[in-house]
Amino acid sequence: MKNYNIAVVPGDGIGNEIVPEGYRVLEAVAKKHNFNITSKTFDWGAGYYLKNEQFLPEDGLETLKEFDAIYFGSVGLPAVDDTLPAKDYTFKVRTSFDQYVNYRPVRTYAGVQRPLRTEKHIDFVIVRENTEGEFVQMGGQYLPDEANGMGLDTSIFTRKGIERVAHYAFKLARKRRNKVTHITKSNTLINSLSYWDRVIKEVATQYPDVVHDQMYIDNSTASFVLKPEVFDVVLTTNLFGDILSDLGGAIMGSLGLGGSGNINPEKDFPSMFEPIHGSAPDIAGQNIANPYGQIWSAAIMLEHLDEFEAANNIMEAIDKSTLEGALTKDLGGNASTSDVADAVIKNL
Repeated sequence: MKNYNIAVVPGDGIGNEIVPEGYRVLEAVAKKHNFNITSKTFDWGAGYYLKNEQFLPEDGLETLKEFDAIYFGSVGLPAVDDTLPAKDYTFKVRTSFDQYVNYRPVRTYAGVQRPLRTEKHIDFVIVRENTEGEFVQMGGQYLPDEANGMGLDTSIFTRKGIERVAHYAFKLARKRRNKVTHITKSNTLINSLSYWDRVIKEVATQYPDVVHDQMYIDNSTASFVLKPEVFDVVLTTNLFGDILSDLGGAIMGSLGLGGSGNINPEKDFPSMFEPIHGSAPDIAGQNIANPYGQIWSAAIMLEHLDEFEAANNIMEAIDKSTLEGALTKDLGGNASTSDVADAVIKNL
């Protein structure tokens, strides 16, 4: 029997409610499909920072390296400077483990009322470059309190970084509907994003069977709302992908519905799987948080681990559950966090 050793990091806020419920689904689907899940839980995050002045211990990354994957909730608390969690936890893990693909799918959920009038089926994936671009943390503030003070952040786009995420996107499109739309703003960011465009177009020539087009970020934002059904694989920069994936969550009906994976495709390091939303401390501890995005992240994790039947089983169970009305408050229902996990487990 195969065994997968998972590092569980609930993090902060509602992470401590939705991660255990998602893990219950993992255990149930593993039992059904005849593989084993073992895990160790770590209390890292903003709460850990308040006690230890760091988001994870000095040997935290070395500890995580020993696992097959990381099942993560969220990080951040009102008492902690909001500039720190991404820099000192999320970006640190993504960069150190070369998780250069941020995989964020968007789809129609059965039985969920969406804000869009269209009834057309929505099914696309945002592939976000995850270790370069606008989030490289290169810059600083100079004489910030002076009249001529300034703040500077530098975007970095390398040929290696662009090529590898582009190859991932085109290979993914071959498994889906053979279309890649890459997002840019090269008409104004004429150095960095014209280079982004150029390298992606070079990669595209190696996939003649895949339709490729380029779209400016402003046009793509409008198109997400007006005609989301036209997208298949959306290839974006780090910043654009961060924004567009939240818009993707909104057009599904709630940010609580979005799952994601921070993926090292070569599996040289463990990949990390998390919902797209934050820690939502305002509703923490009430058992009302939406766990569907966390459960979907478990399915994405199993797919990465080549447990495709189990991953599909979770998605089918999710659809049956939402169709039957297992909806949390943000979706117009009254199901609790644990009610949703119970429904998904029942429907496996």
